[in-house]
Amino acid sequence: MAPLRHRRLLLAVLLLCGLPRPAHPFTELESDQVARFQEYLRIRTAHPSPDYAGAAAFLLPYAASLGLRTTTLHFTPCKTKPLLLLTWPGSDPSLPSVLLNSHIDSVPAEAERWSHPPFAAHRDPATGRVYARGAQDDKCLPVQYLEAIRGLRAAGFAPARTVHISLVPDEEIGGMDGFEKFAQSEEFRALNIGFMLDEGQASPTDVFRVFYADRLVWRLIVKAAGAPGHGSRMFDGAAVDNLMDCLETVSGFREAQFGMVKAGERGPGEVVSVNPVYMKAGIPSPTWLL
Repeated sequence: MAPLRHRRLLLAVLLLCGLPRPAHPFTELESDQVARFQEYLRIRTAHPSPDYAGAAAFLLPYAASLGLRTTTLHFTPCKTKPLLLLTWPGSDPSLPSVLLNSHIDSVPAEAERWSHPPFAAHRDPATGRVYARGAQDDKCLPVQYLEAIRGLRAAGFAPARTVHISLVPDEEIGGMDGFEKFAQSEEFRALNIGFMLDEGQASPTDVFRVFYADRLVWRLIVKAAGAPGHGSRMFDGAAVDNLMDCLETVSGFREAQFGMVKAGERGPGEVVSVNPVYMKAGIPSPTWLL
């Protein structure tokens, strides 16, 4: 069991990591917090061309204004994918530190499918909801961490353990140039991490689920081959037939795993998630629409 002061630190972070509360007047502090959140959301860090430089230009002064040490690490020769490390030194640096991780990038956004522009960070005055790409996954986290530290410092709290916040690039595309290289670095080992908190499921209430295990990502590419033939004929052994056999097997396994979650026998983090995400077939032809 962690010492009481360290448990208080973690509890304070978790309690302060809330989504904007709807339908009530914000205090001046809350309005400022939401405004900073919106400013971060307006920086276009979606793939395929995330603006990492713009994000760093926002986050580093933000952290420095709270008295945190800031470090920018680069693990690629081009130095266009910065990894930001924000540090709140503890009173006893010999103790293992705490690492709070989040990522800077987000998935692409198709503007025509949004009710509000995905990078406008529109806030609905009636509900308090903020609409933006990356709002939950996961630009909310560093803002929550930093505002939690603001509140703790204002209350006179000083941690015994050093607290680090890492903001990593390329999480949405595998993290090979981000946390993977960071975890293999001397800089990471020097942090002497004893506890790490990463992103999890977003919550629309003040109740948060904390998971103590994580699953590994296993990306599979299934290539189906079969007998060729004219498009007007039906024949056995076509590539699509072979692919469907595979998909039916995957679908059955997925249904069994999801069934355990629906029945309450397993939690979402205790099963194997299987989700086909992309399919490509045939050879492109300029006459395919004819």
